[in-house]
Amino acid sequence: MATVAEPAREARNPDLTREFRRPDLARAILDRIKARLTAAQPLRLMEVCGTHTVAISRSGLRSLLGPEVDLVSGPGCPVCVTSQGDIDAMLELAGRSGVIVATYGDMVRVPGSRRSLLEARAAGARVEVVYSALDAVRLAAANPGDKVVFLGVGFETTAPGTALAMEAAEHEGVRNFLIYSAHKLVPPALAALVADPELGIAGFILPGHVSVVIGRRAYLEPLAARRIPAAIAGFEPVDILLAVDRMAEMLGAGRTEVANAYARAVAEEGNPLARAAIERCFVPVTATWRGLGEIPGSGLALRPHLAARDAREKLGVAAREAPDPPGCSCGDVLRGKIKPTACPLFGGPCTPTAPVGPCMVSTEGACAAYYRYER
Repeated sequence: MATVAEPAREARNPDLTREFRRPDLARAILDRIKARLTAAQPLRLMEVCGTHTVAISRSGLRSLLGPEVDLVSGPGCPVCVTSQGDIDAMLELAGRSGVIVATYGDMVRVPGSRRSLLEARAAGARVEVVYSALDAVRLAAANPGDKVVFLGVGFETTAPGTALAMEAAEHEGVRNFLIYSAHKLVPPALAALVADPELGIAGFILPGHVSVVIGRRAYLEPLAARRIPAAIAGFEPVDILLAVDRMAEMLGAGRTEVANAYARAVAEEGNPLARAAIERCFVPVTATWRGLGEIPGSGLALRPHLAARDAREKLGVAAREAPDPPGCSCGDVLRGKIKPTACPLFGGPCTPTAPVGPCMVSTEGACAAYYRYER
């Protein structure tokens, strides 16, 4: 039988990614997971990361794990958890004279209360898709007579890039570069999910990309201290199965830990340079998440010395409470209350080409993943 240990760096095959896709390893870990569990008492786990949702759906792991493991998606898509109020505020900015909105591409099709940024652009709004926050700084330098507002959307993974872009704009004297910060922090959201007794989550598959930045220790207080097991996972099938196996082992032994099943990329303390960039430019604040509501300390606002770059303050725009689109169940999907296929709009009125809610828009959205791979 093939070993079920994590493939070693010195493996004969130099392509590590291929090692983590080996069917024999995946089958051996699957067998071990099933030996630890029973269908009568399935293990309910939440994959927090949207990239994990896509990887699980694409590789068929949900069906391979069978009735012994119930995998539910969580608030792991930053576009999806951006509140309707924030999206409407972004659209308000896009409609202003002398303002150029710069955004990552997956934001432009997310529906607001009346339209999307893509529709606003078709109607004449100046909305530019950029590939990095530094591209937005260059856009601002090339348009000195306009205010360029970069939409800071994302978790701890993209926040350092936004921070470095602000510092670059300061250094280069690009004064017309502003940020609308909708960045969010994952650990406070996990604590909110743990506190919800209706969900019944036994453990969390933790996001690999975020964990590269914040490290394993960042999860100890929101999870281990609350006696919820968790495992950081990479994005290949063997990575994810190893994380599930670690949690099945912990629960069987009555242990509560945060395991690092992605040690080839994630360090105990994360990336100190990225964390320092976030610390220099941002301060944690209460933020509103679609599906989860207001969560203290889960958002990032600009520090006082960068107030001149805060689009909310500089341009007087604020997110106002707004309901999700009628009939849309994205909020329940993001909380793990239902699976995408249980939404009455799924695959009918709501598809990737005609999305009603954000979870069908983003490539990391649970609804889009289920639509593409699990219908």
